[in-house]
Amino acid sequence: MEIAVEQTQQRKKIHPHKFTLWVAIGSIIMMFAGLTSAYIVKSNQAGWQTVGMPNVFWYSTGTILLSSLVMQMALRSFKHREMNQYRLLIAATFALGVTFVILQWLGFRQLWNSGVQFRGSSGGGQFLYVIAGLHALHVLGGVIALMVMSVKAFLGRTKLYGSVPVEMMATYWHFVDLLWIYLLIFFIWVG
Repeated sequence: MEIAVEQTQQRKKIHPHKFTLWVAIGSIIMMFAGLTSAYIVKSNQAGWQTVGMPNVFWYSTGTILLSSLVMQMALRSFKHREMNQYRLLIAATFALGVTFVILQWLGFRQLWNSGVQFRGSSGGGQFLYVIAGLHALHVLGGVIALMVMSVKAFLGRTKLYGSVPVEMMATYWHFVDLLWIYLLIFFIWVG
């Protein structure tokens, strides 16, 4: 009886790596909350110029939403030990992540060419690039992790089917997905 209680308590504990990921996500949320709050305060000052979002950002949003769905399907396949399907889905998530990065680059290049740059007294462009640049760094980290997972899926031999790394990747990828949606809505709403 005592062993059963101890096993139940072990199952309820969060894996240390997952806990670390959630602490990191909490820190990232606080950083973006601070930056977007500063953006709001700055946008109420005289001389502020609003920034319109290029249409390519809608395509990038659709891409990252699709990648999140595919990532969830990859996690499901891994948990059901459908390794061939997992390999294809994790590689597809990686490809969609790269596509998102390319579309983002095109969108910000379009903004830059339309005159939204670091110069100017309003600060709109500066805030936009800093906030979006920080998101891009987080996405790039996720894309690199997806690449490593894809290579391991195709080249490595899976002897242990511990799903913690795949669960953590899914959690992180869903997070950067939701963060982009928040930022897009924020920049459209606040301008």
